[in-house]
Amino acid sequence: MKENQTELLNQIRSILEELNQLQLEYWKSFSYFNTWQFWIVVIALIVPIIVLLFTIDKRKTLLLGFFGLNYHVWFAYINKIGISMGLWEYPYELVPFLPSFALDASLVPVSFMLLYQWTLNRQKNIYLYSVLLSAFFAFVLKPIMVNFHFFHMFKGVNYIYLFLFYIVLFIISKLITNLFLWLQKQQSINGS
Repeated sequence: MKENQTELLNQIRSILEELNQLQLEYWKSFSYFNTWQFWIVVIALIVPIIVLLFTIDKRKTLLLGFFGLNYHVWFAYINKIGISMGLWEYPYELVPFLPSFALDASLVPVSFMLLYQWTLNRQKNIYLYSVLLSAFFAFVLKPIMVNFHFFHMFKGVNYIYLFLFYIVLFIISKLITNLFLWLQKQQSINGS
């Protein structure tokens, strides 16, 4: 490695260590077990998972789980990028270093999983209903989160952008799921 490359990497690592320490201090001061906000985040994590466990169609668990994991991963990536670029922040965290964990890992993906299940079982248009669910998250849930300071937006990000993010993430997750379903079907057609 070049000397200036090593210096920059060392500087980045040092800044990240400082940032992590600062995030831990912030979490202990403002997002710890003794705050009501912490418990709201816990509820946002646990309740959707409990609902999912009792309502998931056991015959479609793998399909729904694959789709939900897909949505979770893309949502977590977008959230990480948005936070890193200073586009938004989540002032209250379940654990330090994982901002928006309850939304990324539970509330949003589980909601889309249950929507997918509902549309499959009732032969409804998932694309139409995903737009409605995206609108709910962007124009109802996020404003509530902003009002109670669970979410802040910066640099011109607004609810319309968030709405579009939800839709794009749904489409990506659905297309990847469809691709894997198609591959599975091709395997069945082409032999054993």
